[in-house]
Amino acid sequence: MKLEIKDINKVLILGAGTLGLRVALQSAISGFETTIYDINEKAFEAAIKIQDGILRGLQKRELITEEEIEAVKARLTFTTDAKAAADDADFLNESVTENLELKKQVWAQFGGLCPEKTLFTSNTSYLLPSQIAEATCRPERFCNFHFHDVFYANVVDIMPHDTTEDWINDFLFEMGRKLNQTPVFVKKENPGYIFNYMLMALIGAAGALKTMDVGSIEDIDRSWMGNFKMEMGPFGVLDTVGLDTAWHITSNQPDKKSQAFAALLKTYIDEGKLGVKVGEGFYKYPNPRYKDPDFIQG
Repeated sequence: MKLEIKDINKVLILGAGTLGLRVALQSAISGFETTIYDINEKAFEAAIKIQDGILRGLQKRELITEEEIEAVKARLTFTTDAKAAADDADFLNESVTENLELKKQVWAQFGGLCPEKTLFTSNTSYLLPSQIAEATCRPERFCNFHFHDVFYANVVDIMPHDTTEDWINDFLFEMGRKLNQTPVFVKKENPGYIFNYMLMALIGAAGALKTMDVGSIEDIDRSWMGNFKMEMGPFGVLDTVGLDTAWHITSNQPDKKSQAFAALLKTYIDEGKLGVKVGEGFYKYPNPRYKDPDFIQG
């Protein structure tokens, strides 16, 4: 069954974490009835708080009115009931933890619950669609559809696999634009798409510099920020991405440098320091050291 944008009434987002809550919010802003599913009801409290902050920020910039905010909130539904979440879903985007076996379990569950019409997409940061597709029981209707920040870095990557139906690529380009994103097509499967592939090269180099004790976290960031006039360096970026997500990616790389960096990330994760989403990673938030006016000068 081929879908068009006019056929999309209910969007289902799996996962109320950092990206899931943002994709869901943009979906609701774009006019779609949007359901967010998560197994952890407490995650909804944090998601609603962050979404409200984003909406108030958009209001300050005069991009949305109070009346529109209320309409957006009315289009958002939060549930821990998988069957209710899947019921009559037209479009699904998955943002669960970056763990292949977990993702396969989730997709097997929702592949059995969603109606035949549902188009399946994953927001995975680094996994290939061919690694996940069979778990959905309808691989021909599955494609990676990967968001970045959604509201600041509004790029969405479209990466099909060999058996993704051809019409889905064009549909996702239109869907991406409807969600106020810049669609980028990845011509063949590649870990990290395009941007993340480049980003992981930077982060990998920064991690190696730290684990080899060439420079401190602050000096590595300071060097990058000072030379490129950027607002944050590699370790600030890692805090934004999430140290747990970065660990899942680096720990699956076989080279010694990646493994050494994964071990460093694990020490932070074990202390509960996952980055911006929990208030501390390599830096403390909401006022990280790299935002201080004198940070570059040291």
